[in-house]
Amino acid sequence: MAALAADAGRAHVVGVTGAPGVGKSTTTNALVAEYRRQGRRVGVLAVDPSSPFSGGALLGDRIRMSEHAADPDVFIRSMASRGHLGGLSWAAPQALRVLDAAGCDVVLVETVGVGQSEVEVAATADTTLVLLAPGMGDGIQAAKAGILEVADVLVVNKADRDGADRTVRDLRHAVQLGDRSEPGAWRPRVVRTVATGGDGVDDVVSAVEEHRRWLGPDGLRARRVHRAAHEVEGLALATLRARVGGVGGDARLEALAADVVAGRTDPYAAADRLVESLT
Repeated sequence: MAALAADAGRAHVVGVTGAPGVGKSTTTNALVAEYRRQGRRVGVLAVDPSSPFSGGALLGDRIRMSEHAADPDVFIRSMASRGHLGGLSWAAPQALRVLDAAGCDVVLVETVGVGQSEVEVAATADTTLVLLAPGMGDGIQAAKAGILEVADVLVVNKADRDGADRTVRDLRHAVQLGDRSEPGAWRPRVVRTVATGGDGVDDVVSAVEEHRRWLGPDGLRARRVHRAAHEVEGLALATLRARVGGVGGDARLEALAADVVAGRTDPYAAADRLVESLT
């Protein structure tokens, strides 16, 4: 990471997230094709869920993107989430930095299927695409799930299905309801696609570029500073957790836990004393 630090920061990181079954892998594949048509080098980081039973992961995204396997300007890396919540893998930020430093113009990050709270991709990407499909909830459900706050571009995939017009209309209405009318604020774009045929994918890329221009150098830097802060915080907490060792790993923690149970102190004071002893 130290050797790569000076070469990173050039690629535009695009997060692709959404519920299972909306077509994230197919859309990512179509986006790769469109970016390659524009002559850009593309990196793909595809995170698959790890089984809570076997611990394994299918890593099946590369199967759906096999048409790009022989392209020297496309690199696809599958990763298992290994139980890490938030839709990404613990090592995803480091893998992003490698792809960035390797000379990719665009890095697409495809998350595992997210629920209503797994929105870590928003802290990782420069531009976040949230995919939806007809019949998977209205605009109120989207607002309740928090995806309107996460999304920079809302993509209604499988738009050839019944109900697509209503989904687009509901999302645009929900975006207007959440509009704070701040001067110059970004309002999420709503784009419809049929990723299996590549329809509308160029509109998605145009919306991503529009968002990048809106961010400008200052906005992009602010997002990346936030991303780096999130990564540093996570690494620092992991280091502290390793030093504590968990239950049964550190005598100080065991002693403080015993004091809490005996009523000699409370958990908050015990936590403060533990942090003081570690620092």
